[in-house]
Amino acid sequence: MLDKITFNDKFPFGIQKEYKFSNGYGASVICHKGSYGHNQGLWELAILAPDGSLCYDTDITSDVVGYLTDKEVNSYLKRIEKL
Repeated sequence: MLDKITFNDKFPFGIQKEYKFSNGYGASVICHKGSYGHNQGLWELAILAPDGSLCYDTDITSDVVGYLTDKEVNSYLKRIEKL
């Protein structure tokens, strides 16, 4: 279950959305000057560990994932929610 979404409209050169789930995990979804896919208006996603740090050790991904459409971001968010 989604606990919270935070929109950071002051994120340098773009947009950041932070998602927090009841399982403790979260996601940072960005589109800004340095993100993968920003030139195409696509998103980059990073999984956040329960302590808020970047998490690179899930079955979902071991790195950030770039070049994502809205639909692909939603698919990743559903998987993170089930961790």
